[in-house]
Amino acid sequence: MALDTQSEEHDTALLAAFARGDQSAARALTGRHLPRVFAHACRLLQDRAEAEDVAQEAMLKLWKMAPNWREGEAKLSTWLYRVTANAATDRLRKRRTVALEAAPEQIDQAPSVEARLIADDRQKALHDAMGTLPERQRNALVLRHFEELSNPEIASALETSVEAVESLLGRARRALAAKLSHLRPVAQPSKHEKGART
Repeated sequence: MALDTQSEEHDTALLAAFARGDQSAARALTGRHLPRVFAHACRLLQDRAEAEDVAQEAMLKLWKMAPNWREGEAKLSTWLYRVTANAATDRLRKRRTVALEAAPEQIDQAPSVEARLIADDRQKALHDAMGTLPERQRNALVLRHFEELSNPEIASALETSVEAVESLLGRARRALAAKLSHLRPVAQPSKHEKGART
């Protein structure tokens, strides 16, 4: 916890330095936060090119608001997650106007072993299932299980209460469990069962 507080204080100091014109502070903040922002956008959008655009938008907003940043109001990382989630949500809403069939499907032509195919199928099924969740449920799930934020941090990022976050996560997990129930491994027959059949 102390380390987390120190890093947040360091972020605030860097942002203040950037607001005074220190470009090295901008480079340091970019190095610390851009990879996380990009990864978060990738998980929400499942499109690297769009995620790059969203990550750049989020960092640009950070630079614009740097002179007006009020220390103690929000963690810089949480603020960035919120801005990223909002920008990704806007893009997802625009996407809905285009038929899903119109989007080109990426096909991997490389030969693959059966285990890899099964893993890929499971990953695709998870992404597809997450794509059907309501936006706030999906955002809460990504922040909790991929970004590993605490429920209070998620509440701050989504501008809601901890109780609402717990409800969003519960509904999202139940929905995913129902959608992915067909992926549960089938129990292999024991040697005894195999022998009985022969």
